[in-house]
Amino acid sequence: MAWGQVRAWTRRHAALVDAVFSVVFTGLFFLGYFLGDEKGEHGPRPDQIDFPIAVHVMVGVTAVVCLSLRRRWPERLLIADTVVLLGIIAATGNRHPLLLLTWFIVGYTFARRTNRRRAWLVAGACIAAMYVAAGLFGDAAWTAPDNLGFAAWSIAVIAVADATRSRRAYIDSVEERARRAEESREEEARRRVAEERLRIARELHDVVAHHIAVINVQAGAAAHVLRTRPEAVGPALAHIRRAADTVMQELGSVVGVLRGEDEPDAPTEPTRGLARLAELLDSFAAAGLQVEHRQSGTVRDLPAVVDLAAYRIVQESLTNAHKYGTGRAALDVAYTPSAVTIDVGNAIGHGAEATGSGYGLVGMRERAAAAGGTVTAGPVDGRFAVHAELPATAKETP
Repeated sequence: MAWGQVRAWTRRHAALVDAVFSVVFTGLFFLGYFLGDEKGEHGPRPDQIDFPIAVHVMVGVTAVVCLSLRRRWPERLLIADTVVLLGIIAATGNRHPLLLLTWFIVGYTFARRTNRRRAWLVAGACIAAMYVAAGLFGDAAWTAPDNLGFAAWSIAVIAVADATRSRRAYIDSVEERARRAEESREEEARRRVAEERLRIARELHDVVAHHIAVINVQAGAAAHVLRTRPEAVGPALAHIRRAADTVMQELGSVVGVLRGEDEPDAPTEPTRGLARLAELLDSFAAAGLQVEHRQSGTVRDLPAVVDLAAYRIVQESLTNAHKYGTGRAALDVAYTPSAVTIDVGNAIGHGAEATGSGYGLVGMRERAAAAGGTVTAGPVDGRFAVHAELPATAKETP
């Protein structure tokens, strides 16, 4: 049986182990006490104190009880052992060695299982009481080696037990911190996976929604003019093909947006931002949306998170204007020393619902919040207006 299995078995059967130990320990003590001497002769050694038989019986019973139940009631049994020892000192003037050994074992168990303050308070009171009793009723002087030695050994036992308890508590706390750290790492990993999935979903929506809307509009136009103006179907289908190609390219760039700078396969193509706004407006113009673009302030580079958020907000706003508007929209981009402001407005088309809700608008608000800015959207005087304010410096929030 391995040592670990032995320890596990003894912990499960601690009461049985203590009972056997108490009987064996007490029996061996009395066997050596009465039968062993320096000359090999039977009877007590000359330096042994001749206690009455009744005292030996009482001491043996006390030792067996205290050692058997020391794990269950260590404090009470330590006090009980001390009381019996005080009675023997008062009656005979000497300490019984078996009770001294029992006191050391029970005191060690008590100090291991309680806090430092209570251990020293109770054990200190017991040590002081036995020292005073030995000085009052014993034959030796107060400063005799026996009295001082017993006090020193008792204090040493309690100190060793307290140090062992502190070390065990420290090890337990380290193991608990390690366990919690492992759990927190797993939770953090799950949280990051969930955030990454949400981020990918947002990117896919922003990338695909615009071009799918363009394809939808062009497909409807092609179906409308197929019989009356067949020559107009070709340009519409060509634009659908270009929009589909663009969707494929954008989907490929999603991976680039999500990659970190330290990854080996980082893309060399720059992330989309306001610097590529002209390409976006050209794609809308080819799809039939006339955009009146105005820009004010000094154009400058923006942090990546702000630049990408601004581009996606403009893209989503113009997509909604193309899908639900009358074919015309206005875009204003204003640069200030501390922020960049985006305003997109369009007349609401006939039969369109301007509720200011939907996944696209939710995505715009989330992007703005991630960059430390705000987005408001809704109908204003018969027009649907989107207003975004983004900081000129990165101030990303959870």
